[in-house]
Amino acid sequence: MAPNSVVVTMVEKPNNFSVVEIHGSDSSFFPDKDKAVSPKQFTWFLLLKANKALTCVSWLSTAFRAMIVSVKKRTTLSDDTSDEEPKSRGRLYKFLKAFLVISVVALLVELIAHFKKWNVNSWEVEGVVHWSYMAWLSFRVDYIAPLLVTLSKFCTLLFLIQSFDRLVLCLGCFWIKYKKLKPRIDGDQAYDVENDSSFPMVLVQIPMCNEREVYEQSIAAASQLDWPKDRILIQVLDDSDDANLQLLIKEEVSSWRQRGVNIIYRHRLIRTGYKAGNLKSAMACDYVKDYEFVAIFDADFQPNSDFLKQTIPHFKANPELGLVQARWSFVNKDENLLTRLQNINLCFHFEVEQQVNGVFLNFFGFNGTAGVWRIKALQESGGWLERTTVEDMDIAVRAHLNGWKFIFVNDIKVVCELPESYEAYKKQQHRWHSGPMQLFRLCLSSIINSKISFWKKANLIFLFFLLRKLILPFYSFTLFCIILPLTMFVPEAELPMWVICYIPIFMSFLNILPAPKSFPFLVPYLLFENTMSVTKFNAMISGLFQLGSAYEWIVTKKTGRSSESDLLAFAEKEEKLLRRNSESGLQELSKLKEQEVCPVKKRNRLYKKELALAFLLLTAAARSLLSSHGVHFYFLLFQGLSFLVVGLDLIGEQIS
Repeated sequence: MAPNSVVVTMVEKPNNFSVVEIHGSDSSFFPDKDKAVSPKQFTWFLLLKANKALTCVSWLSTAFRAMIVSVKKRTTLSDDTSDEEPKSRGRLYKFLKAFLVISVVALLVELIAHFKKWNVNSWEVEGVVHWSYMAWLSFRVDYIAPLLVTLSKFCTLLFLIQSFDRLVLCLGCFWIKYKKLKPRIDGDQAYDVENDSSFPMVLVQIPMCNEREVYEQSIAAASQLDWPKDRILIQVLDDSDDANLQLLIKEEVSSWRQRGVNIIYRHRLIRTGYKAGNLKSAMACDYVKDYEFVAIFDADFQPNSDFLKQTIPHFKANPELGLVQARWSFVNKDENLLTRLQNINLCFHFEVEQQVNGVFLNFFGFNGTAGVWRIKALQESGGWLERTTVEDMDIAVRAHLNGWKFIFVNDIKVVCELPESYEAYKKQQHRWHSGPMQLFRLCLSSIINSKISFWKKANLIFLFFLLRKLILPFYSFTLFCIILPLTMFVPEAELPMWVICYIPIFMSFLNILPAPKSFPFLVPYLLFENTMSVTKFNAMISGLFQLGSAYEWIVTKKTGRSSESDLLAFAEKEEKLLRRNSESGLQELSKLKEQEVCPVKKRNRLYKKELALAFLLLTAAARSLLSSHGVHFYFLLFQGLSFLVVGLDLIGEQIS
């Protein structure tokens, strides 16, 4: 025994109460080692322990009460009306809710079994609960475990295939960097600066719909493109349903026309087909036949003045070239955690996916903006169609089937804006993942019957659509949000460490390589991607089975953050605009200005599917703690917390 060790012993006395004997080797501290402690001292000892326990319970109850108050506040302030289609939302939400209830019940039974030390070898029946638990163990081993093992192996196989595809894309990107493979403009492709007639006719289109925050900066950027004035026409395609906003956009167009810019304003009376219908209507104008190329910019995109001189020369020596796509650059990528995580995803998309496919396949999905089309390629491919919510991908696939080639220029960057609220980002992702499944259903037969090579058909069907658009959200949601928590209650189907830890971290590391400054966000990025899988999976199912929300199109909310430096100039312009207008127009614009000045309350929202998954994963984490699963517990805990943060709308900005 150590020199200063102390031994505490409970001694049973004849008078039926226990006392504590404290023994130690140091007589200076305990002169009478065999002397029993009095009942009064023992009472104080118990009171001290009770005080510590009550303090701990009080702290836990305070934390729990604070969380409940926060949730109640979110519930009170949230908008109960959801933008998702009710039926499709209900199916997935009911499934998750039922799964959560079953998991909670299973956790309670597991807690009872853990503390009572029940096991399969125990033949004693101590009640209905014990008997039910033994029956559950037998049923789990015989029926549930084999099915879950098969499903987990299938999803793991899909996970490995998709990871291998990502690895091949990254190797292709490294090869491009090593060999310096990129599209270049030769001397004979450049146009004679002194001869304006050598420049081709270019049409610039700016489709917009209720883009109050960004319309001015997009029109200004397009109006300052460096191209001969008589060889360019800018179409502002306004689908806004706000009469005041229409007036402002008209005045903006008029002010640039007075400066000598060849620009016109178009507004459709019958607004059908969303963006595809808007572009289709503009291309039907008689004067379009005089133009050879069309450049498309969404309302929040601001191209540099030399954009056309950097893109259109690529067409000159390549008559088979149908599209030149530029890269996006984000003015608000460091605004909050949500925009930082989006920047990681989109940097990988452009730097790796688009660039590799452009160099080795001459094909990729058109991004819908910041690109230049040969008008002949659009016309021969059937023009803009209103059959899906991804009209950009639709026209790209049809042009590829008609033999047209694409070029992605990674060095040309066009400034735009990322969604800063989770609500806006979620709507955008729903459209981006629902539309490809709609398109796959519609064009599968056209791909099979087309005259392109077998390898191009295989690339379109298996890589472009199935692997990257369908399999990715399917396995991500099924494997990490359903199977993994379920294996905590069915340990016979436990996922290996490399599936839930090693490979995901390695693949996330590869995804972050194009944006090295985002390396500190490696783990949040991995957790957030799994969190977004519920939205992507729901959208994929909606598009694949043509559910109601598959054709939903909501314009992504903008903030106009990139124009903050121009606020003074904007105020001066608005003052001049007010002076130019008639008395009636003056009144309308004054009202509009008052509306813009009035502060708008921001909404807090609750996302039920994310919250259901949060509590499901936290329940599974509690179960994994009983069986001492180290990495499994931490993964489930942090993944559950990430779902909770997103479900309470604590990531990004609240939308107004």
